[in-house]
This record gives sequence, C-alpha cells and structure tokens, in this order.
Amino acid sequence: MREAVEVKASRSYPVRIEKGLLDQAGELIRERTDAKRACIVTGEHVVKLYGERLQRSLEQTGFQVLRFIHHSGEQHKTLETYGELLGLLARSGMTRSDLLVSLGGGVTGDLTGFAAATWQRGVDFVQIPTSLLAMVDSSVGGKTAVNLPEGKNLVGSFWQPILVLCDPALLGSLPIEELRCGSAEEFKCGVLRDEGLFDALSKNPALASSEDVIRRCVQIKRDLVEEDEFDRGSRRLLNLGHSFGHAVEVCSGYEILHGQAVAIGMAMIARAAAEKGICAPETAEKICAGIRALSLPTETEIPGETLLKALLRDKKRSGDTMNLIVPETIGSCRVEKVPVEELGDWLRLGGAR
Repeated sequence: MREAVEVKASRSYPVRIEKGLLDQAGELIRERTDAKRACIVTGEHVVKLYGERLQRSLEQTGFQVLRFIHHSGEQHKTLETYGELLGLLARSGMTRSDLLVSLGGGVTGDLTGFAAATWQRGVDFVQIPTSLLAMVDSSVGGKTAVNLPEGKNLVGSFWQPILVLCDPALLGSLPIEELRCGSAEEFKCGVLRDEGLFDALSKNPALASSEDVIRRCVQIKRDLVEEDEFDRGSRRLLNLGHSFGHAVEVCSGYEILHGQAVAIGMAMIARAAAEKGICAPETAEKICAGIRALSLPTETEIPGETLLKALLRDKKRSGDTMNLIVPETIGSCRVEKVPVEELGDWLRLGGAR
C-alpha cells in the first residue's frame, strides 16, 4: 500500500490514495476506531453503485451498519436533510462512541461532517469520496457545512475526519462533467502553488484522474490546512475562484455545477486582477486558456447586479470588506481585502455583464 498523506491538524489523520481501497475500508477503518456501530451516509445514486460493497466490508470487520440515503444534488444539502439524518441517529440509538462514514461527493461529505461535528457534541467520521472534486478538495481539511436559501455553506463547523480513503477506481463511474468539475479544483491548486501542475493539466487534461495528480493536490491542501486550520490566514488562498464562483452557483439555482462555477470565478478574478495591475495580462490569459483546455467555462450570463447581491451574503465577507484571492503569477496568489462598495467594479472588470 502506498504511503498515506498525513494531515497534522487538531486531529491528525491519514489520507490514503490508491485503487482498491473501497473493499479494504472496513479493515482500514477498524485500525482507527473501536466503534461498534457505523452509519453510512450516501446519496441515492452512489448507494446503488457502492453501498453494498462498503456495507459488506464494514460488517466483515465487526461493525453493525445502518444507512442514511439522501437526495442527490447541492440543492439538498440543507438544514432539512441534516435534521433527517440526526433524527435517524437518535431513533437508532447512535452514541458518542459510534461512527459516521461518508460515501459520496462533496455534498455527502459536507453533510456527514456537519452531522458528526454536532451529534452529541461530536463523533468520529470517515470520508470515502467518490468524486474527483471531493478527493482533491472537500474531503480533506475538516470544513463541514450545509446551505441556506440565502447562500452556500452558511451553517457549518470545522471538524476533522479520522481517515480519508480516496479510491481512484471509483472515478470510472463519473460522467465527464463531474470529472471536469474535479479538474477545476486541481487547476486551482496549480494556480496557487505549483506551476508544474498548472502546465501539466493545461497540456493534458486526462491527467486529472491520475493518482499522482490527486496526491499532489491533497499535499497542497494539507500544507495550507496545517498552516492555518481555521481559515484565518493562508488557508483562505484555497478560496481562489470561490467568492465569485459561489455567487454564480447560487444564482443559477445550482444548475451550474460547483467546479464549473469555480472555473468561472477563477477566470473572472484573473481578468479583474489583470485590470487592477495585480497580475500581468498574459497571466490572466494563461489561466483562462488553461480553464478552456479543461473544457470548463470562463464566463456567465448571470447579470452583475444579481451576482453582487449573492456575493454580499458570502461567508467570506468580514464587516465592510471581503477577502478576494487574486493571482500574482502562476503558482503565487494573495489575499486582497476589498471594500464591499468596490465589489461591483471587480465583477465588472472580471467580465460580468
């Protein structure tokens, strides 16, 4: 088995990245916990693909298993779904010594993590991401949340898992658009801290689902989480493309997928940064060209005024300013504190209509 990426945060844990891990999940989880019971949290599509295999693996190592199956899609990552999950845990007599296991993409991982953080003031949970986006981003770092009608991820907590199992063999079931969404987060890592990764993905998008690229992205995220677990400093860099991107996602009613929205957000902030003189015009163009090479969008038809209203409700706003992450060169970005009254101008310079 390949060496795990170790995340040393308030709770330290390994991120294992290797084909075949799903069928070893019970054994690997048992090494990390003495829990007797495990609740698998998964979506209605993923459970049909992988639910029985995970349950069998858990039961073979002595776990009593129950399941919570939620509707798929970001629009169902809500307080209502969260409440339904907690209700199941209560009716089933789940205790603080039991375990939650997330099997799915970012929606499932966020929901499971938030429930784990709050059920009886905190229980252990494991991440088994089934999407590329979740493998390289949301399964690592301990951010958990659900959405409100007013905005994305407005209710949440920091709660680290005890183990993350990334099995790239599971990516074979993903539609191409979901793979592209994951590549947006990988591309973001390249813009942030690795010009070589940026160039590799721009030239060969097929590398996105490779173990080596997944591992490198997890390492980059690990480094930023260890520097700033609670998102008060350098970890904010991981929000590159997300402020504008979340506004695009919310305003589309989640019709635009998260990775697509992040790609649009990265392109917009790069264009605005070039107009502001923060990065060279050719840097912005390289970023936009790389996004297009990954078959991801760089523009939105959503009006700037509509985006601005959503942006003002974003959790990255702090009083009268918002932290925007802007590129300086490929591989180097910075946090820019922008007065909220200037956000409309940033959107306009980024290409909002």
